[in-house]
Amino acid sequence: MPDDNQTRALVVSQRRALTDSITEFTLQLADGGPLPGFTPGAHVTVQTPSKAMRRYSLVNDGAAPNQYVLAIKREPKSRGGSQSMFDSAPEGVTLQVSDPENSFKLVPAPKYLLIAGGIGITPIQAMAHHLAAQGTPFQLVYCTMAAPETAYLEEMRALGSAVTIHHDNADPEQLYDFWDHFEKPDASHVYCCGPAPMMEEIKALAGFWPEGRVHFEEFKPVEIVRADDVAFTVTLARSGKKIDVPADRSILEAMRDAGEKTVSSCESGVCGTCKCGLIEGDVDHRDSVLLDEERGTMIMTCVSRASSGDLVLDL
Repeated sequence: MPDDNQTRALVVSQRRALTDSITEFTLQLADGGPLPGFTPGAHVTVQTPSKAMRRYSLVNDGAAPNQYVLAIKREPKSRGGSQSMFDSAPEGVTLQVSDPENSFKLVPAPKYLLIAGGIGITPIQAMAHHLAAQGTPFQLVYCTMAAPETAYLEEMRALGSAVTIHHDNADPEQLYDFWDHFEKPDASHVYCCGPAPMMEEIKALAGFWPEGRVHFEEFKPVEIVRADDVAFTVTLARSGKKIDVPADRSILEAMRDAGEKTVSSCESGVCGTCKCGLIEGDVDHRDSVLLDEERGTMIMTCVSRASSGDLVLDL
């Protein structure tokens, strides 16, 4: 993890299966002492057992915590993050975890509409519990495929009539119709977290709402590896070392696999931590950090790769 990002060693004190594919992890200091607080919508960055950095939303109350609770879905095409948490993070293992950050904060509003799809419930349910405790009006629409795949189902039902739980049974004809919630803009602030198709639908429906009233949490990382990607070689200019980057690995992962010391945080092209100099080569830039004028001389090694030929990096 980056040297300027405060991290601490936390122990997995408990694991709890929420569904067949979602597990809750409770992380604590070895002595059970207090941890930095946080607000609903916050996340931490975890150095997973595979050494990949992954951001996970915090689901517990952050007012005075002595633990961080995460709910993680095992992704079938995991690139080392969620898979290693399931396979190599049993109770008792120690992980490096950043202090909480929050780019999905609740802003003051008279009422809220919360929308969650699948594992997107993680930040949303923390918001729902917070608003319920405050007595602030809110509605929550929680969409999943079926009840057995619905994390925190009973906890959400316990919040009463403010919560609508919808199962589509993987049938496009049974998808939830959000139009009634957006037809007439009101004083609500909307918070949405879920799969890409849901997020795109909400963005389209809310296109005529006042700016700044609809908030999204992009919980899924960018598409780092694509079907048409090919292998290439990276040369580290300072040592002359050549590293082969397979078609299904990022530059950062390949360097890590080769024993090179790497610095990273988000590993999804949004934070800028892994930025390094580009000396030679054509780059397929996939980040959202670099300025246009930087793209000829810099590269984000966590997501970008050669568009053709090989690369020489200032490392």
